[in-house]
Amino acid sequence: MARRVDRPRKLTESATRPPLEREFSAGGLVYRRRGGEIAVLLAARRGPTGKLVWTIPKGHVEPGETSEMTAVREVREETGIEAEIEGKLGDVTYWYARRDPEGRPVRIFKRVRFFLMRARGGRFADRDAEMDAVRWFSLDEAEQTVAFPNERELIRRARGVLSTG
Repeated sequence: MARRVDRPRKLTESATRPPLEREFSAGGLVYRRRGGEIAVLLAARRGPTGKLVWTIPKGHVEPGETSEMTAVREVREETGIEAEIEGKLGDVTYWYARRDPEGRPVRIFKRVRFFLMRARGGRFADRDAEMDAVRWFSLDEAEQTVAFPNERELIRRARGVLSTG
């Protein structure tokens, strides 16, 4: 039996990468203290399987907004809770892909700035319809529940800040 020898193929045109876009968002890990216990606020949407995907509230920075303004607005819109920023928690960066309106692939480089925020009032009933669920979790529960490892790290960081404060 003759052995096949792979030969390099001649390229007729150079390879191209999909265009790159950058996105900037901001959000907040909101906490409250009750009876010496700390609880943090998470919000969830239903994923493709119908299961709730829990995350820290966040959203796009709108024109004219600072990241701090965006974090306060997004927390209020997605959860109904009014909160104030106590400090920067950290930035998360990641890549993802989507299709443009013509169906062409686009690479997205996203940076999300997260803040540690203290709850000051509000009601879950006053949130918009963007999220399917909102709930307070203990720090341990939140760390186990959030969908993304980078958000688990933010919760661990918040634990360190809140345990010393």
